[in-house]
Amino acid sequence: MRGLGSIDSVSSVLVGLARRLGLESKLLESRLRRDWVSIVGEPIASNTWPDQIRYKKLYLLVHNSVWLHQLTFLKPTLIHKLNTVTGAELVTDIVLRVGEIPEADHVPAAPEALRATASPPSAALLAEISAHVTTIQDPLLRDRLAQLMAQALGQPRAPKAG
Repeated sequence: MRGLGSIDSVSSVLVGLARRLGLESKLLESRLRRDWVSIVGEPIASNTWPDQIRYKKLYLLVHNSVWLHQLTFLKPTLIHKLNTVTGAELVTDIVLRVGEIPEADHVPAAPEALRATASPPSAALLAEISAHVTTIQDPLLRDRLAQLMAQALGQPRAPKAG
């Protein structure tokens, strides 16, 4: 039992909670998708995508059979790299499958009807959006959220029924 003066860090509490709830693999999936290029490098990252983790197996989508064959030889190295990044043995095997890899920075385009009717946001609206997103630390996320809010709030609203 701990003494009265010891306090656990928020990080250790969250790690323990994720472990108890079985969310470790989901958190790792999210982290892998976010940092995939920095973990495996540009050549591999542009031809692969971490699909899911089940029972300590990473299911990896591969661009084509040539890359699948090449990555079979790199499995031990990739597993070691992934476990080094996570600090624990969360991946024991990699299952390679040929599949469609999502495009990087893919943002679905707005339909033509919405683009034609959307008006540019006013200065007051932009100032209000800026005030709401200033607390977000990640600059890319902050800009994306501001763009999304401006797009959504700049669209004309349909009249309410009734």
